[in-house]
Amino acid sequence: MSNDIVITGLGATTPLGGDVVSTWDALLAGQSGVSILEAEWVTTFGLPTRIAAQLAVDPSEVLPRVEARRLDRCEQVAVIAARQAWADSGLTADSVDPERLAVIIGTGIGGANTLLNQDDLLEGPGLRKVSPLTVPMLMPNGPAAHVGIELKARAGVHAPVSACASGAEAIAWAFRMLRSGEADVIVAGGAEAAIAGITMAGFCQARTMSTNNDEPTKASRPFDVNRDGFVLGEGAGIMVLELEEHAKARGAKVYAKLAGVGTSSDGYHITAPDPEGAGQARAITTALRTGGIDPADVGHVNCHATSTSVGDVTETVAIRKAIGEHPILTAPKGSFGHLLGAAGAVEAIVTVLSIRDSVIPATLNLDELDPGVVHDVVAGEPRKVDLKAAVNDSFGFGGHNVALAFTSG
Repeated sequence: MSNDIVITGLGATTPLGGDVVSTWDALLAGQSGVSILEAEWVTTFGLPTRIAAQLAVDPSEVLPRVEARRLDRCEQVAVIAARQAWADSGLTADSVDPERLAVIIGTGIGGANTLLNQDDLLEGPGLRKVSPLTVPMLMPNGPAAHVGIELKARAGVHAPVSACASGAEAIAWAFRMLRSGEADVIVAGGAEAAIAGITMAGFCQARTMSTNNDEPTKASRPFDVNRDGFVLGEGAGIMVLELEEHAKARGAKVYAKLAGVGTSSDGYHITAPDPEGAGQARAITTALRTGGIDPADVGHVNCHATSTSVGDVTETVAIRKAIGEHPILTAPKGSFGHLLGAAGAVEAIVTVLSIRDSVIPATLNLDELDPGVVHDVVAGEPRKVDLKAAVNDSFGFGGHNVALAFTSG
């Protein structure tokens, strides 16, 4: 019996669109989801960065009002993307045993807005105004829990919290659970909605965010010699993964196979990557090994590249060590910013669609390639390429490294 793992459903809500189709179309069209932040606190706090990649479609336009009020924004986007992925997969309550169904949704921060808002109420009007749903709304496992309850998943509900690698780690975790026989179907991905005063202020003080406020759509520029930091974004990306035999038995469509996964840690620094890229390279190598993929067959790497001075080049060093100089690279964060814990999941979806459609999206705002990058990076226009295998990289503060290797279905 085959233990190959296939992707049968996709869902997303991002700064480029309210679903997978609109996000993919906007990405291929070279659009940007970055804009000026109109929130009063931006001016009140005197933040040097006044831009962000906000959702293209607000959750309030999708969810019933009562439901939305009971969920943090991070939970809202997870529920929206999960419902899309579930519907896209064609699964129903009758087509999967709930005891063989799991949910794994990671987040880097969780309910930041709830925490801030409820603390304001506690310190202002007082205790009586604090919502009894405060803890369920702010806890990092909230997105996974709400989706798991809705789907009646009983094989497990998990919530990896690995900073910006969280969404990708959720997908890697799903791979391992499926391979170990713990489930037949898993809904996995990442969610984040942390555009808030404290997170923005913290990143500003760390000098990791772009301050190109005058040209928001040009601020996020991975691999470009003039990049000056990332742009904070929000959103969610969810996949339905299942054992190939289970998918075949129900006649499901298949986007691609998740052939292998790899995780590692740098053991180096809380925010900076190992400049030698050793940990990142180990994760990529492990993903190829578990997938039985020859590095020569990897035609494309969808990069984590956030548009920071050190991180972008370090990633290419790791790619060169693990795969070589031949893969064609792209970095979607030029278009939709950095979605933190959701980034890896959304970018994994982009990687799957690149394989399906044989096209690699261009890296937005890449005008002059950093001389430290030796690879071919797609810029200007999307590129048609027949792909046998592609890798998606995700890295996070704390030295978390995740690589996902996909092949055509």
